[in-house]
Amino acid sequence: MSSSRRGTSIRSSTATATTTTNSAAASTSNSSKASKANPGVASSSAKSAGPKGDNLYEWVSTIVGPAESPYATGIFFLDITFPQDYPFKPPKVIFRTRIYHCNINSTGAICLDILKDNWSPALTISKVLLSICSLLTDANPHDPLVGSIANQYLHDREEHDKTAREWTKRYAS
Repeated sequence: MSSSRRGTSIRSSTATATTTTNSAAASTSNSSKASKANPGVASSSAKSAGPKGDNLYEWVSTIVGPAESPYATGIFFLDITFPQDYPFKPPKVIFRTRIYHCNINSTGAICLDILKDNWSPALTISKVLLSICSLLTDANPHDPLVGSIANQYLHDREEHDKTAREWTKRYAS
């Protein structure tokens, strides 16, 4: 595949990410209102992604912590690196903002199945970011990168959430 064709593929993902970001930002206030009216309705998390300068293989992303999580109000920065054979191989996504989470280690690596074995070329960056936001709401302590945090999540959820909120306030505000 030529580099111009790969660039086109990545650019179309940019449009998708931007569109989803705009609709997520617009729906955040609507779903917050819906959540107050109906506590069973989950609110969405705002997110954005785009190239770093002119390099279409290196992106930066921002995620606002989901309201229904201990990461609420935090602003988290991620780096996204696309391999040469994208979309047939998953992008590498790394948290640049420190976060207290059993599926994200101290170097920012993320344990998420769609970034490894369950990758599909049909997945967009918007869907990847949405999955990461879901991971912030619903951790997977049975497949952790940080065992001690997973253990705390399973056995002392109140203390886990307190520490996660403290880290969010310290590193993501």
